[in-house]
Amino acid sequence: MQRWVEPLDLLFRVGDFYETFGDDAIRASKILDIVLTKRKNGAAAYVELAGFPHHSLDTYLPKLVRAGNRVAICDQLEDPKQTKTIVKRGVTELVTPGVALNDEVLSSKTNNFLAAVYFGKTIGVAFLDVSTGEFLTAQGSAEYIGKLLQNFNPSEVLIEKQKRSTLLSSKSG
Repeated sequence: MQRWVEPLDLLFRVGDFYETFGDDAIRASKILDIVLTKRKNGAAAYVELAGFPHHSLDTYLPKLVRAGNRVAICDQLEDPKQTKTIVKRGVTELVTPGVALNDEVLSSKTNNFLAAVYFGKTIGVAFLDVSTGEFLTAQGSAEYIGKLLQNFNPSEVLIEKQKRSTLLSSKSG
């Protein structure tokens, strides 16, 4: 599985464990305070590994998301006992700070907004809290949108890569 959006941590189901590999494993081991190991990987030297039991997902996933990570969960799509080949796997869930629904990630005292910023003739912004269904929009100058982002304090902001510098410069001023 390749990375979709940087950074995105992949939790890969292997038997009774969710494993992370490489840079994901290094990040996860620090955030989750779990052991980082290495395994020889064919012709390559070594690959880092860190994992946890699959039944502990509700304990570890919130910690990764609260740390600001986007997490793709790759599960087994078929019963390993029913196949004699490699078990089919696929991404079954993508959890990011702005679209988290897990009670362990959310705070009952504050909104968990996901914001999206659009750059056209004017700048537009939309705020969505998927846990409450609250949806708000506005448009205006970069300074106005920057102030809205500061006030709403979204958990995640979606911006075109080419336009990030425009918004970041308005927030710092």
